Amino acid sequence: MPDTDNRAGAPLAADPELARNPQPTYRSLVESTPAFRMDGIGVVAASRAAADAVLRHPDVFSSNMSAIDLKTRRPLIPMSIDPPAHRKYRKLLDPLFAPQRMKPLEQPVTRLAKELIDGFMDDGEVDFAARFSVPLPSQVFLTMLGLPLEELPRFLEMKDGIIRPQVVVGQPLGHPDTDSHQQATADSIYVYFEKLLDERADVRRDDLMSHFLDAEVEGERLTRDEIVDIGFQLLIAGLDTVTAALDCSFGYLARHPDDRRRIVEHPETIGTVVEELLRWETPVMAVARVATRDDEIGECPIHAGDQVLALIGAANLDDEESPDAGDLRWDRETNRHLAFGGGIHRCLGSHLARLELRVALREWHRRIPDYRVKPGVELDYSPGIRSVDTFPMLLGPDRASLSATE
Repeated sequence: MPDTDNRAGAPLAADPELARNPQPTYRSLVESTPAFRMDGIGVVAASRAAADAVLRHPDVFSSNMSAIDLKTRRPLIPMSIDPPAHRKYRKLLDPLFAPQRMKPLEQPVTRLAKELIDGFMDDGEVDFAARFSVPLPSQVFLTMLGLPLEELPRFLEMKDGIIRPQVVVGQPLGHPDTDSHQQATADSIYVYFEKLLDERADVRRDDLMSHFLDAEVEGERLTRDEIVDIGFQLLIAGLDTVTAALDCSFGYLARHPDDRRRIVEHPETIGTVVEELLRWETPVMAVARVATRDDEIGECPIHAGDQVLALIGAANLDDEESPDAGDLRWDRETNRHLAFGGGIHRCLGSHLARLELRVALREWHRRIPDYRVKPGVELDYSPGIRSVDTFPMLLGPDRASLSATE
């Protein structure tokens, strides 16, 4: 195929319209151009085979700081660390987020979900984002990390200032105002965690930040900079991805009453539903890498220094991996989706995310079986990581639809 694709259209993962309804474009790319070069992006790996090639070969496709510019002083840990150092940090972090460590969290997560739902279920209308998809995972994560819940608005501003500064500022990435805001945000996160470590040095607590102060990796204590870099990484990741997954999942279910009814009538299938919604909606649209040497993906040449985007949302809709990938199938027994990435950099918090999503769907549909997007509202998903600022939702049966069928 040609080295360069100059087709008309917005640059994929940065396109708001694509973020709103990505599946048709994803399917088209997988079928027609599994790997291609696009001006302003670099090389895009859209098929499952192409995405796997990027994710599973860190020696060729690096996650170092040049893969994505977040205005950080040092590589974030473990996201921006390649082997062999990456293995050392995952050896420390993986056990903290292992399935057996997450299982005891089901009861407190369930309690929190019920409390949140109790606060609005009789209102008739709710902003799902403000009242549920943001506070549920945020409170769980901040408690684990040992950060004060009352500072959640501040943490959310920090997260958005790093991940989506163009949305906050209203200027594109690369604009001086956007870069300045992102840099100032990054600097403020370093200041925050350095101050936090000063406090924890005197008084330990039962939280992850205190744990890191005493943890050893291969016989050595973590340095202060390493702990800060881990905290920075966990903050921006832990406050965004599960919220996006909830926005995407409930955005779909709010428009498909038959599928909502299936969850209500067969709650035992929720685990499978969660996996299929993750595959279909793929909240994190793509992950970035940088090529360390010349190579090739699907006949598309790769040059050393190229930015390479694994479009995992498209890869999840590839029939070569999942039969009938263009359809939602709640009975899909094998679901090797890439919603949490793949290879050595696979999402550290995937087990926690799955737990929160299962609890959220179970408790919500026990209490609120009927809901829908408020008429006249178009949900605007942010590009890259597909979350919404507001999600006006009506609760209870659709009286107008009921009257029309009587």
